[in-house]
Amino acid sequence: MNADHLKLCASPEWADAVKRWILPWVLEDVDLGDDVLEIGPGPGLTTDMLCGMVPRLTALEINPDLAAALDARLRPSEVEVICGDAGATKLSGGRFSSVVCLTMLHHVPSPAAQDAVFAEARRLLRDGGLLVGQDSLDSTELRELHVGDTCVPVDPSTLGERLESAGFASVAVDTNDYAVRFRAWR
Repeated sequence: MNADHLKLCASPEWADAVKRWILPWVLEDVDLGDDVLEIGPGPGLTTDMLCGMVPRLTALEINPDLAAALDARLRPSEVEVICGDAGATKLSGGRFSSVVCLTMLHHVPSPAAQDAVFAEARRLLRDGGLLVGQDSLDSTELRELHVGDTCVPVDPSTLGERLESAGFASVAVDTNDYAVRFRAWR
């Protein structure tokens, strides 16, 4: 993540967007259950909001510096912060009631690597568990924000098929003017 993007993702403006628009849309009519995994929290503004909504939250962040900063900031909360790759975790399978991905998939370096994240999320979910999330739609503004860092937007027209190929059922994908939202059950 480049410095400008990281600054935005840690800003009060982004926190407001998460609170006012992103989480309400993504979590509309959704029960996350009792044991939630958040993939790719970055600086953790989404984590801050999720931890007040669920009994148990684990945040999985690939960037060691961001994971360490989030862990230090959230102590002594009940949130467990783990540094690791969402495409190949060492976590026990079948544990989580839901897996949440919020505006992070475009940071995964290829569609194949994104598909590995989907497959790993399915493995980590218990039967009946839910993968839910959203990501930014491809745009000039998105690309400009990611100069010098990874930007692989998810194509909404193929996302449902990709989730089904990862073994999910009852897949729902929809968009608004800025983002794609997805839900898929194990």
